Amino acid sequence: MMALPFYQKHHEHYDRAYRHKELQSTLSQYQKEEKRKSAVYSHGSTAYTRGSAAYRHGSAAAYSHESAAAYSHGSAAYSHESAAYDHESAAHSRRSAAYSLGSESLSKMSSAYDHESAAHSRRSAAHSLGSESLSKMSAAYDHESAALSRRSAADSLGSESLSKRSAAYSLGSEAYSHGLKDSNIMIEDRSYKLSPKAKRAKQSLFSEEKENKAIDYVVPVFTGRQVYVSGITDTEQERIKESAAYIARRNLFATGEGISATRVATSSSTEEQHEKKSRKVAIRESAERLALKKTLEETEEFHRKLNEDKLLHAPEFVIKPRSHTVWEKQNVKLHCTVTGWPEPRLTWYKNNVPINVHTHPGKYIIESRYGMHSLEINKCDFEDTAQYRASAMNVKGELSAYASLVVKRYKGEFDESYFHAGTVTMPLSFGVTPHGYASKFEIHFVDKFEVSFGREGETMSLGCTVIIHPDIKRFHPEIQWYRNGVLITPSKWVQMHWSGERATLTLAHANKEDEGLYTLRVVMGDYYEQYSAYVFVRDADAEMPGAPASPLDVECLDANKDYVIISWKQPAVDGGSPILGYFIDKCEVGTTHWSQCNETPVKFARFPVTGLIEGRSYIFRVRAVNKAGISIPSRVSEPVAALDPADRARLRSHPSAPWTGQIIVTEEEPAEGVVPGPPSDLHVIEATKNYVVLSWKPPGERGHEGVMYFVEKCTAGTENWQRVNTEIPVKSPRFAVFDLAEGKSYRFRVRCCNSAGIGEPSEATEATVVGDKLDIPKAPGRIIPTRNTDTSVVVTWTESKDAKELVGYYVEASIAGSGRWEPSNNNPVKGTRFICHGLLTGENYIFRVRAVNAAGLSEYSQESEAIEVKAAIAAPSPPYDITVLESVRDSMVLGWKQPKIIGGAEITGYYVNYREVIDGVPGKWNEANIKPVSERAYRIHNLKENMVYQFQVAAANLAGVGTPSPPTRSFKCEEWTIAVPGPPHDLLCTEVRKDSLVLLWKPPVYIGRNPVTGYYVDVKETEATDEHWRSVNEKPIANKFLKVSGLKEGVSYLFRVRATNQAGVGKPSDTTDPVIAETRPGTKEMEVDVDDNGVISLNFECDQMSPDSKFVWSKNYEPIEDESRLAFDAKGGKSKAAFKDLGEDDLGIYSCAVTDTDGVSSSYTIDEEEMKRLLALSHEHKFPTVPLKSELAAELLEKGQVRFWLQAEKLSGNAKVNFVFNDKEIVNGEKYKMKVDHNTGLIEMIMDKIEDSDEGTYTFQLQDGKATNQSSLVLIGDVFKKLQNEADFQRQEWFRKQGPHFIEYLGWEVTADCNVLLKCKVANIKKETHIVWYKDGREIMVDEEHDFKDGVCTLLISEFSKKDAGIYEVILKDDRGKDKSKLKLVEAAFADLMNEVCRKIAVSATELKIKSMAEGIRLFSFVNYYLEDLRVSWLHNDAKIKYTDRVKTGVTGEQIWLQISEPTPQDKGKYIMELFDGKTTHTRKLDLSGQAFDEACAEFQRLKQAAVAERNRARILGGLPDVVTIQEGKALNLTCNVWGDPVPEVTWLKNEKPLTADAHCILKYESGKSASFTMTGVNTIDSGRYSILVKNKYGTETSDFTVIVTPAMAQIGMVMHDGDVQGPNLNTMTIAKRKKATATNNYHNEGEKEDFVKPHVEEIIATEETPDPNEILIVEEGDDRDGSGQAAKEGDVKSTVPEIILHPPGSLIRQGEKSVETNT
Repeated sequence: MMALPFYQKHHEHYDRAYRHKELQSTLSQYQKEEKRKSAVYSHGSTAYTRGSAAYRHGSAAAYSHESAAAYSHGSAAYSHESAAYDHESAAHSRRSAAYSLGSESLSKMSSAYDHESAAHSRRSAAHSLGSESLSKMSAAYDHESAALSRRSAADSLGSESLSKRSAAYSLGSEAYSHGLKDSNIMIEDRSYKLSPKAKRAKQSLFSEEKENKAIDYVVPVFTGRQVYVSGITDTEQERIKESAAYIARRNLFATGEGISATRVATSSSTEEQHEKKSRKVAIRESAERLALKKTLEETEEFHRKLNEDKLLHAPEFVIKPRSHTVWEKQNVKLHCTVTGWPEPRLTWYKNNVPINVHTHPGKYIIESRYGMHSLEINKCDFEDTAQYRASAMNVKGELSAYASLVVKRYKGEFDESYFHAGTVTMPLSFGVTPHGYASKFEIHFVDKFEVSFGREGETMSLGCTVIIHPDIKRFHPEIQWYRNGVLITPSKWVQMHWSGERATLTLAHANKEDEGLYTLRVVMGDYYEQYSAYVFVRDADAEMPGAPASPLDVECLDANKDYVIISWKQPAVDGGSPILGYFIDKCEVGTTHWSQCNETPVKFARFPVTGLIEGRSYIFRVRAVNKAGISIPSRVSEPVAALDPADRARLRSHPSAPWTGQIIVTEEEPAEGVVPGPPSDLHVIEATKNYVVLSWKPPGERGHEGVMYFVEKCTAGTENWQRVNTEIPVKSPRFAVFDLAEGKSYRFRVRCCNSAGIGEPSEATEATVVGDKLDIPKAPGRIIPTRNTDTSVVVTWTESKDAKELVGYYVEASIAGSGRWEPSNNNPVKGTRFICHGLLTGENYIFRVRAVNAAGLSEYSQESEAIEVKAAIAAPSPPYDITVLESVRDSMVLGWKQPKIIGGAEITGYYVNYREVIDGVPGKWNEANIKPVSERAYRIHNLKENMVYQFQVAAANLAGVGTPSPPTRSFKCEEWTIAVPGPPHDLLCTEVRKDSLVLLWKPPVYIGRNPVTGYYVDVKETEATDEHWRSVNEKPIANKFLKVSGLKEGVSYLFRVRATNQAGVGKPSDTTDPVIAETRPGTKEMEVDVDDNGVISLNFECDQMSPDSKFVWSKNYEPIEDESRLAFDAKGGKSKAAFKDLGEDDLGIYSCAVTDTDGVSSSYTIDEEEMKRLLALSHEHKFPTVPLKSELAAELLEKGQVRFWLQAEKLSGNAKVNFVFNDKEIVNGEKYKMKVDHNTGLIEMIMDKIEDSDEGTYTFQLQDGKATNQSSLVLIGDVFKKLQNEADFQRQEWFRKQGPHFIEYLGWEVTADCNVLLKCKVANIKKETHIVWYKDGREIMVDEEHDFKDGVCTLLISEFSKKDAGIYEVILKDDRGKDKSKLKLVEAAFADLMNEVCRKIAVSATELKIKSMAEGIRLFSFVNYYLEDLRVSWLHNDAKIKYTDRVKTGVTGEQIWLQISEPTPQDKGKYIMELFDGKTTHTRKLDLSGQAFDEACAEFQRLKQAAVAERNRARILGGLPDVVTIQEGKALNLTCNVWGDPVPEVTWLKNEKPLTADAHCILKYESGKSASFTMTGVNTIDSGRYSILVKNKYGTETSDFTVIVTPAMAQIGMVMHDGDVQGPNLNTMTIAKRKKATATNNYHNEGEKEDFVKPHVEEIIATEETPDPNEILIVEEGDDRDGSGQAAKEGDVKSTVPEIILHPPGSLIRQGEKSVETNT
């Protein structure tokens, strides 16, 4: 999409739509084309640089130093721009290298400014004044060079600064460096930064002869580039190039402070030179650098705010392409030169199709350079004959130039060398112009736009289809649109389109400025035709009621550096109260902030806006204010820049692309400061009561710098001068002085100032009285309205006397007597004549006019006389299609068609003229009739036999006789002798609809030898050839009318009629005019109606009638002569034909046509069926009945009352109703309550209580005016009894509901958890209400009290089973009464509930899973809970499983399982568990095969072996304590039982070392079951940690115990032991021990397999350990009764040792108890 200009992006005035639609078609072609060459202009080389690679790798020696010097000023800036704009790395390198001058370092710098760091790198490089990278760019600008003078150093700094400025000139370079994805991004703070003005310098031409001579500063010529980036359009690039080019020229020619041009010494050497600078030179250069930097910053700040705005102008062809005629195989080249600002883009078209050089390689060569464009066509052939168009476009518009090319084919011999490649040298006489094709073009407008009405803010479109004859494919018209005679160019407000057949103009956002007379002009060579219509734009609705309309046509009349005069036009609508003044708002372009320029409203429609910032662009708008409020703002003005007029003129005169040669500028010493002289020609250009505007010319003596001004004033008659602008001098030679006393006289003078001082004052002005110099115009006079059309009136007036600076007039219209005035125009019209459109036909209007100028609006003129809006009468146009209907020896009958324009009045007759034609020479015209004839056929008598005649016919109406028709072709007066009839005539199409029409005709005048027996109707589409005529009717019809059906909507048709007799079918009639099958808006059909009196009538309505229109009724399309059967009545736009007595004589087609309209007509057919329907409807209307929506019915109410009711369709307020029971009228009382609703037609009677005596017939009798009706209801027998019983029940129900009651009785549901929930819903509950549950008459105790917040009571029965069957009852009761509900859960009801419970259980079953055990494989599933009623069955491979000891099923808790012991391969397959809930079978499936079966079997084997190992491993069954405390010298005997299969080995350990049996330590192992440990006479060295270890092939187990030997007779607080020879007798405690058992799996190889259920356990460890000897044991001391410390007697003392359990990490803990017996 085309990017918007930066100053338009924040305006909500449809800029985006305008830009897109205007440029889309052309830009799409440019975006598709690959650019043939770079848009880079050399900075000192006339050559056009194309080869980027050569420059990238070339050495610096390959370039002359002149070229190097020229490049050095712009190379860094172009590197920045190249890196910032380029998205393609390859293109980036090429473009950067193109400016690198062969320097490798510059390439590196270019690549450094990529998308990631372009903004920071550019700032850093642009502002580093002495960076090393810049010093490497050019040897000619090295700061360290010894050969450079101070001027060289200054030039180096200037080059660097210029590089910075060049980078800044790029449009929003920082934003574009990241590759803008959306062109709509507003570049707000990065507008064009133009370079400062250079001092005036001398100009000389660069020549090659002065190659070794020091040259002056070379101006860098900046250019744009072609980059393929999203968001940068071609127009934006051209804008960048244009702004840079302007800077280059401005630096040369503008005056003011700037950069001094310096000489640069050049050398052919590229080596760097160094120089030692003195301190003085360094200081001077530093000072100059700072001054230069400050100047640059000030200038950049100035130009940052400078925009193009009004400097832009549309394209203009300086040289247009010329037409050519060439021979085949020749080359031809079309040239043109275009100017415009910005530089226009030019597109070449062939027959309005863009030329694409890539689709025809080598065929076309398009070149564009410096505004000169060319299209070269190689080897022309016949297909190249076409019209070629060069279309130039920029942001201000589009302009086209045309040239024709004719390629001739040479038929004879020729010399091919004649057709040389190059420009055609054929004579100019071969050029082709449009009239070379046709002597004259016929241009017709079809489907034209009419007078249009729109509203502000809406989108309006005007269109017209253009038909051109002859149609030349290679030549196309030029379409032009005008508003009020001014050519319209495309803009953001106006869009144009030409499709090749239809021209359209679209107002994207209509404003009052768009109101006016629009003209479409179609130009074909020297011929053109045009069509015009007025467009009205009404005011938008005011934001505040009573506020005025918005002003219009806001313009900037005069603009200078800090001053702009704004003008506008006052609105036509003031909102009902006078406008007090206007507020002017300004907005800086690029922002959206509006600020008000004046504090108090101004009435004068011009206002000077001061305080603008020089170089910035502004837009303005105006708002009107009255006492009701402020209007909506006007349309914004065009942007205007606060610039010196000289700068603006210079920019307008030099907008094109820069030149290609070098400009040599020499330095000129600045002149010393000169005090400026006085300004001249000071005068007052405008004076109002609010301000005075002064204007003067700048002084002649002012030096080389700019001047500013001080304005002084004094009261007339005094010399007390006061400075007006005391703080800031003005820059513009214009100034508005405010705050002056109204009525006083003042004089003014101006002084100039600059840096040298303040000059002498100018001559003072004459005394000026403060007040409005422009008077409000006087009211116009003599308002005369004249009829125009049926919706418009022409108003004329005399202009206001002595009116100055008149803007125009506003015209207002009002319906006479209404007092309400409406504006007829919202844009002031110039002249004294205006056509007021949009008026109501038939109404009387009065008009008034007021004049307007800048001072305000005049008083209203006197009101005109009232005039009725109706079409003006004019003479009719000529009749046409004149033909001969019959010819005899001395007379001929002519027929013709009615004129297309009848002139606003009915045609009163026709006049026929004839003349003789002798030898092709016509004679004088003779009148055939003196009195007008009303028919469109006439016999001319007294003609001469065999004489040739021509005829013409003229039509007449009240306005007079119209123009006669053109003479017909010649007809010979002779006797017709053919047998077939002549042509019918006077064909008429009526009742035209989208798919049908009715064709009427008159019989032929000449009937042939036999009477006419019928007619054939032919039809064809208008565009079809004569071969496509087809007959509508297969058989001839006798009627002189026919309804043609089956037409296609929107298609144009032609019709003709042929008469037939016994001799055959005659000549066809003339064809009708083209008729389009369409139902026009507002078309109404004829309707039949039967009134209240039974009168049948046909009614037709027309809203398109003129004052002279009439209704014409006909039967079977013949005039109705017998009016005795019909009565006609017409009022306004309605007509009625009423039948007096409809009968069979009235059958037929009745039609009604409206004269003086565009064929408004309709018909209605009355046949026998329709007649019967209408007569029946008439009878109903004569004897009316009250229509009923419903008959009498009865219904019960809540309290058991009986309501009788019926409803009528409608009842008037006078309707009456009688209520009758058994032929007796009943009245309103205690038992009966009657009610009649006349609005709804509802009639009702309520009986309070029905009793036995109420059996009978009830009747409602209705009477409403003449209409009557009645309806009865019979209530006897069973019908009555049933109603009575229901009423009693309803009454009881009502009483029941007065207390707590059930609204939903007790029911059940099964929850997701398979529990049964009994619930009911109750109402009318209060806190005291109790609820009691019963089962089988026994109360059920409920733990929680019921909460009735939600009105639901529940009872939950978990794990429902057969024991829960029974009758459940719940009772509600309180002091108001009680209610109960029962639920029987027995038999079938219980079975249904159990089925649902079982279903829920079955649904809750999980998927089948596999579990391996030591016994086999188990398949299982979990349910919420199991119920015996749920039938479970298992299938294996779709066969039911027979249960055995090996395969069995069961239920454990909520687990349903199937166990397969010792599985075999036959057990593989699919298993299905079926759960039957009593109705439905639910299944769960599992595939036990393949890997699943193998893994399950492997795990089963592993677990089986582990179980065997665990069962047979060696183990200690018990008998050993954890700790044994024994007195020294005693005997210790410990015994324990062991077990294992095979019999385990036993080993004893002491302190983890094997213990050997000897006399002191006796170890026994008997029968593999018992192991004993005996020590005789223990001593202290026997203390320690002992272990017994039992072992077999399945594992080992260890049991530890600790022996503590105490000294003899020592008081140690421990238990004492006595022994004897029979065995140890140890008094001790039995202490829990811990064992450590190790099961060794001899089948450890199986551990390598993957565990199916859990990881494989290679060994099982069970440990029982005694406490560590180092641990402190807690010993409970016994009682010492005698206190002597002696050992207590046996059994007197017991000691307790607490159990100590250690848990080593990862060990499996088992805990047991053992006993220890000791004998002493």
